[in-house]
Amino acid sequence: MARVVKVFRTLRNHWKKSAFAVCVLSYGGHWLYGKHCDNILRREACLLARDFGRQLMAPQEQLRKATVILNPAACNGKANNLFEKNAAPILHLAGVEITLVKTDYEGQAKKLMELLEHTDMLIVAGGDGTMQEVITGLLRRPDQEKMSGIPIGFIPLGSTNSLSPSLHLLNDNKVKDITSATLSILRGVTVPLDVLQIKGEKDQPVFALMGLQWGAFRDAASKISKYWYLGPLKTYAAHWFSTLRVGIHSNITVIFLVSKNKANSEIKREIHAAPAPHVSLLQEWPLVRDISISHLAPTLRPPDQPFEKPPRPSLLYRIARRLKNYWNPPIEEPPKLEEPEQWKEEKLSTLELLVQTHNNNPVERRINDSLVIHAEPDNFSVADFITVGNAKTKDPIIFSKNSTILEASACRLQLPEGAGGFYNIDNEEYEAMPVEVRLLPRKLRFFISAERRAQFLSLTQGEKDIKNDNSTETT
Repeated sequence: MARVVKVFRTLRNHWKKSAFAVCVLSYGGHWLYGKHCDNILRREACLLARDFGRQLMAPQEQLRKATVILNPAACNGKANNLFEKNAAPILHLAGVEITLVKTDYEGQAKKLMELLEHTDMLIVAGGDGTMQEVITGLLRRPDQEKMSGIPIGFIPLGSTNSLSPSLHLLNDNKVKDITSATLSILRGVTVPLDVLQIKGEKDQPVFALMGLQWGAFRDAASKISKYWYLGPLKTYAAHWFSTLRVGIHSNITVIFLVSKNKANSEIKREIHAAPAPHVSLLQEWPLVRDISISHLAPTLRPPDQPFEKPPRPSLLYRIARRLKNYWNPPIEEPPKLEEPEQWKEEKLSTLELLVQTHNNNPVERRINDSLVIHAEPDNFSVADFITVGNAKTKDPIIFSKNSTILEASACRLQLPEGAGGFYNIDNEEYEAMPVEVRLLPRKLRFFISAERRAQFLSLTQGEKDIKNDNSTETT
């Protein structure tokens, strides 16, 4: 008892040191417990991967080959360590023959895609920038029609991974995200994703999976890191200071085109010249962009083709079919003439413009093939701008109720001379210039987790049930 009293007396006399020791021990214990939980997650994932590696193979069957494009600079230089500890052991235990390629500088992944040989799967280990470079280099190839059939896996190792919510169930644990994404690649469930082809007047096209953003919210979000010293208030501060600065007010012409041909076919068209832009260098809040939009209704989505090849017919059936085609050859139909497009022009004033795909729910069976154009209203107050801007940093797809929504298969954005600013293309910054954005529907196939796919299907079915209930009530 005397010893216990002595301990409490010592703690009371040295309460500052005691409090500091308790904080250090608590933090250390929490850190060790987190490391222990991470090791358990790695062990469970490796046990699941071992089951894939123990599957029997045919005598002449070869191992699956995977080319991994790893960006070691992602996640502030931690990507290489994260991949080696969490993803590489799973792939090795599953019996996948890996060819690991590490990038050394920005833009190298585009050049590496030019030298890529055919592989069973392509794995991108990095963030938004690495993914954009890979798909851009892949779709710039002369044989992109063939290479675009390679399934792609995405292991989220970057600071921003905007594609992850469309493919995987997100967790607060980084190790859980990486192991789950790697296991989804082994399971082999894929989903087609739309691609945006963004081309300037001179440069080669850039390809994106999520969208193009341009406006006041984008400009404010790019300055959030400057106010790091304000802690949780840095987002509010960046948007508030953006309302105090002088901006550029300009007239912009956006031309939308919906084609009835394939997305990657060449189509001759005439674009009417935009009116002379008006540029005012002394435009105060709100920073409004005036746009003129010409667009057509989206085209219907063609029926889905089966991904798996149908079984080969019997020999007798093939002989009979060839004889039939020889004695009674099919009549070739004359080529259909392209119908002229009928443009509908609208003029809008917007605070921000966003051109995006439907990849936020890739499982949904849509009627039309289209990209979505969101134009925010021009009547934002400072308080509304700060509130909506803070919400957009967490979910860029959030829009106000009064925003204008249009759908098209392609669009042209024409900027006036002297208009500055930057685009955000899949969270990568590009200088603003006149561009043409074209939709390539279901161009690439990505591995998706079965749990995320089931969740999307349940959400889609729930939305259909709600619509059916509303239609029943109205009737």
